[in-house]
Amino acid sequence: MPTSPPFSAVLSDWACPLKDAVSARIKAELGARVRAMTGATGDARDFLQPAGDPGLFGPNAVTWQVHAHFVAMMTGGLSSLILQALHPRALAAVWDHSSFRTQLQARLGRTALFVATTTYGGTEAALQAIERVNRIHAHIRGTLPDGRSYVANEPELIRWVHLGETTSFLRAYQDLSLQPLSPTQQDQYFAEMTRVGQRMGAQDLPETRHQAYTQLHAYRGDLLVDERTRETIALIENYPCAPSERPMVVLMVRAAFQMLPDWALELLQRPRSNPAEQAAVRIALQAMGASLAWAFAETGVAARAQQRVSGQTGVKAPASFPDT
Repeated sequence: MPTSPPFSAVLSDWACPLKDAVSARIKAELGARVRAMTGATGDARDFLQPAGDPGLFGPNAVTWQVHAHFVAMMTGGLSSLILQALHPRALAAVWDHSSFRTQLQARLGRTALFVATTTYGGTEAALQAIERVNRIHAHIRGTLPDGRSYVANEPELIRWVHLGETTSFLRAYQDLSLQPLSPTQQDQYFAEMTRVGQRMGAQDLPETRHQAYTQLHAYRGDLLVDERTRETIALIENYPCAPSERPMVVLMVRAAFQMLPDWALELLQRPRSNPAEQAAVRIALQAMGASLAWAFAETGVAARAQQRVSGQTGVKAPASFPDT
């Protein structure tokens, strides 16, 4: 007489597919929310080719590790935008020649795609992305309200933007990742990122964390807070997003301000929040970051690039990328 399988086995056979289906649905929902929040429109399948190409960095680079953390990149990106708004010539270039005041989300999406492509794309795709931005910068020039002129491809301005982004990305990663970098790895990150900055036209770029913060502070005399700065800050604080994303965005904006150097907060006349509030924000964002890392572990841009380098390009990718 045949025996029936144990109840636990029957339950397992029934529960496992359900668990997988629920997991897939949660991951898809998280990816959709991230794409909506950032305005990302890229296609992850672009990062699967050409097979074996490591790109500008390769999977062993510290840059791959840092830029794969969505919450840190989003928070660091907002923090770098605040810093950039303090430099009148850098701000004028986007104020006069872009639609960021009415399409902030779209601008962030384009920046995210550029970072993703230069970090995780194949070598040709990364170089083409850099050349495309360089061509745009070559035609951007104008005059400040006080009569001073500016050009977007001025090496000093490009270096300012590079410093703002790299220091902000790394500070956010160190605060929000559960695997912060050692001092040596932090220096390696800045050394690696010169590969992009130099191709953008920046000169005398830092190769260590100490050099980066020293150079950033050296711009202090060029910075100010004016009406344009205040309007830009207001746009960032009211970052457009769906109601369901608002709590996360509010936390990231708060963290973005707290990651600024002391002198930047002084310029903005913003107090640094108390340690208890900083810890609460950090813990909440760390949890969100861990959840998104789980969701993107197999379908994010970093995962697709890893598949490309290892030659495993037969995996179907989603239509849009959820990573940086």
